[in-house]
Amino acid sequence: MDRFAARLGPGVRLVLAFAGEPVPAVADVGDALVVLGGTMSAYSDDDAPWLPAVRDLLADAARSGVPTLGICLGGQLLAVAGGGSVQVAAPPGREAGAAAIAWREAALADPVTGAALAAVAGARDATAPTAAGADAVAVTRAVSMHADAVVELPDGATWLASSEMYPYQAFRWGSALGVQFHPEAGPALAARWAAQADDIDAAAVVADIEEHADEAARFGQSLADAFVTSIRPTS
Repeated sequence: MDRFAARLGPGVRLVLAFAGEPVPAVADVGDALVVLGGTMSAYSDDDAPWLPAVRDLLADAARSGVPTLGICLGGQLLAVAGGGSVQVAAPPGREAGAAAIAWREAALADPVTGAALAAVAGARDATAPTAAGADAVAVTRAVSMHADAVVELPDGATWLASSEMYPYQAFRWGSALGVQFHPEAGPALAARWAAQADDIDAAAVVADIEEHADEAARFGQSLADAFVTSIRPTS
């Protein structure tokens, strides 16, 4: 989990579903659930036969009050689990680099994103594209590396953020927060992902990520801290 691991603290159990480890039932998750990214699509059940169980787990967690965070593929699986939809190989193409995440008014009231944005208040990115941030209450940077995209949110979901390329960068459904970007990824991990993608200029993507690395780190760490606080409130 790159830079999230230390901030989540001890007692984290990593389930490697792709390696054949069984996906737990919601009753066995514990205090919270985090579902990470992957190279498959949210619909690749034939190639990744554990995906239906992950979607069921996400739906059960979101509906039963378990604090949940879905990242990239995890966020896409959350959207599908709630009855939304994902477009595979979505136009306008792969979003890669340090994406400008434009936060909507609703994000300020969210128990996780609101606290994370408050922690970086005053750090609005003045260089973010106008189209991404014109109507935003805040704009932050985050590593992005995806070609599929959420195109429909679950009924009752709250839309929290967008980017210039794709509208649904963050949303809340029940007790679950889904994000399309990678708040957990540092520049070294992102560079490895970029090197594996054949549809981008990897050098340019890495340069963009490195240019905005400090800002992305601040917000990613703030989001992790806010998520942990939502699990174990300090007061």
